[in-house]
Amino acid sequence: MLALIICACHAALRSFGFTDPLDEAFWFLQSFQKGEVKYYIEHMKRAVEEAAKNPDAILIFSGGQTRKEAGPISEALSYWMVCEHYKWWGHAEVRERAFLDEFARDSFENLLFSLARFHEIMGATPDRVTVVSWEFKAERFDLHRTALRFPRKRFAFVGANNPPEEKMKESLEGEARTVAAFRADLYGALSDLAKKRVGRNPFRRTVPYPLINAELKKLFKHKGPKLYKGKTPWKKAA
Repeated sequence: MLALIICACHAALRSFGFTDPLDEAFWFLQSFQKGEVKYYIEHMKRAVEEAAKNPDAILIFSGGQTRKEAGPISEALSYWMVCEHYKWWGHAEVRERAFLDEFARDSFENLLFSLARFHEIMGATPDRVTVVSWEFKAERFDLHRTALRFPRKRFAFVGANNPPEEKMKESLEGEARTVAAFRADLYGALSDLAKKRVGRNPFRRTVPYPLINAELKKLFKHKGPKLYKGKTPWKKAA
């Protein structure tokens, strides 16, 4: 069974000359992200472990070059390099099945772009998708799954952890606002969500996936706010 494991990324390294990935001096972090790096590393480890369970699983780290101050180092490549540092936590075989999506700018794009990247790699649609992220983001990713009309029975969400207790109130309040914004704008194309994407593309990269996957062109062009009703490649997959 072809499986896609998605690790949604959150931050980028300042350089690859790090000695200890847990040292936050090596990361570009926004103020609200301070103290979270160890949790991100747990996301990476859990994603690798999920991929190790299935020799037919492809692991994709999804996160673009989102911050000008961080330079053109993508979040996805940063996560891959950290996994290299930890020698893939004893699952070296996963390294050969680990790939990057270096274009995603938010959680919706983490899911959509990873599906497109999987097709680029495998020439097929995954039979099953598993997303690894913050536990408190489960509702948001199910909303994205609905927007993409990916079958619920073939989708799983793994909440690797939550931020420390002292940050949970702020995290949950922010998440409630984001979920509400995506409920009103399912594809993040018509509101402040779209403006955030522009801000998270400081190096003006062009997303290649709709150019190389004919089956997804209409979905990529769809802006909503109503649910996309066109054909999707995963609807006809096993």
